[in-house]
Amino acid sequence: QVQLVESGGGLVQAGGSLRLSCAASGRTFETYAWFQEAPGKEREFVAAISRSGGLVLYADSVKGRLTISRDNAKNTMYLEMNTLKPEDTAVYYCAASPFSYSVIPRTPSRYNYWGQGTQVTVSP
Repeated sequence: QVQLVESGGGLVQAGGSLRLSCAASGRTFETYAWFQEAPGKEREFVAAISRSGGLVLYADSVKGRLTISRDNAKNTMYLEMNTLKPEDTAVYYCAASPFSYSVIPRTPSRYNYWGQGTQVTVSP
């Protein structure tokens, strides 16, 4: 059974940091991504990474503050979140695709597997 399990969310003050993890089981993936879904908004792309880590992509709103990485030996992906802002408050979802891309997709529909989400709340 293929599973993606996120962890590491929580409540933090503005300017603080969190580290999200996404542990995969059941298979390996070529491409991982993080998406966020705030109340009343559509699910939005945050960041993505290729299998080698040579291709990474970030939403403009998080560049310089969030860093995506992966450990293929542990079948785990991470999102280091620094200088957090209240507008970062959302449920963060891990997504994975068995396919590699020359241009990493930002569209949720391109990812076949999803975690259950982890809440990140940033207080002012």
